Parts: sequence; C-alpha cells; structure tokens
Amino acid sequence: MTPTVSHELHSSNHDVDQGTDTNSFATVSAMPPVNPGPVAMTDTGATAIATNVVAKIAGIAAREVEGVHALVGSGAGDALSGLAQRVTGEDASERGVSVEVGQREAAVDLKLITVYGASIPDVAQAVRKNIIGRMQEMTGLIVTEVNIDVVDLYFPEDTHAAPEAARTAPRVA
Repeated sequence: MTPTVSHELHSSNHDVDQGTDTNSFATVSAMPPVNPGPVAMTDTGATAIATNVVAKIAGIAAREVEGVHALVGSGAGDALSGLAQRVTGEDASERGVSVEVGQREAAVDLKLITVYGASIPDVAQAVRKNIIGRMQEMTGLIVTEVNIDVVDLYFPEDTHAAPEAARTAPRVA
C-alpha cells in the first residue's frame, strides 16, 4: 500500500503532524479559507474557488448586459455598505448578488435596476444566458438557476432633466 501526502496550504502558519505509523508522511494543515467554494482536484493539485469570486463573476456578467443599469442590495446594511464603497472606491461587483455554491453547481439570485424602455423579460433572459456562460467558462460550474428581482427602473432622461428644471421660473413668487 502506497502512503499518500496531504497538503492544505491556505495561510503562512502551518501545523505539522508527524504520525507514528511508518507508512505515513507528514501532513501539513492550516485554517481553511473564508467561504470556501468548489475544489477541483487534478493530478497536479487542487484549485479552490472562493464563494465571493463566484458572486463577483455573476455580478460582472449581469452588468455586461445592455438594459441593466445597476445591481443593488436591499436593507439598511446594504445601503451603508454601498455608501462606504462609493466613498472608499471599493469594488462593488458583489452588491445585489447572492450565490449558493456546491462542488459542481451554483445558484444565483440578483436584485437589479433596468433601464426604462428595455424589455424586462429580454434583459432577464440575456442576464441569465451571460451569467451561465461566464460561470461555465471561468469556473466550470454549472449554474442551475438564476433568479432575478427587478427592483426599480432607471430613467436616463432624469439625469439630463435636472439642470433644465432648475432653470425654469418658480411657480410661486
């Protein structure tokens, strides 16, 4: 029987356990990564994809679709987080995205704002198709479902109408 070596290197602090069995080798172990995702095993090693990476891929893929204005979180915590991200310039690619990740499959939930005038069913279908394709090509995961909540509409003319409205005469003197 050939002994095997187990190496799990996730941080710079490692504990080495020496077994008393003469057929065993040292096992190097460490703390697992935060939110570990799927692990792909090959002959040359293991590749782990963190859950937040899967969420970022889904968020970026959704934003690539024409007709999607933004992805948004919900609740006061997400509002404060969004404000902090705008102030610090932090990456917001996970905002409005929730994922469940298994070893081979993933499920995605999104909250988004669409552009007024775009067909919501067409935008939703394009978002699903793009997320499924990007996830498959980048991670190898099979996306079993993409649930989309359209929570608001964006009116592009509102951004241009504000300065014009300020120039009109007041209704009351």
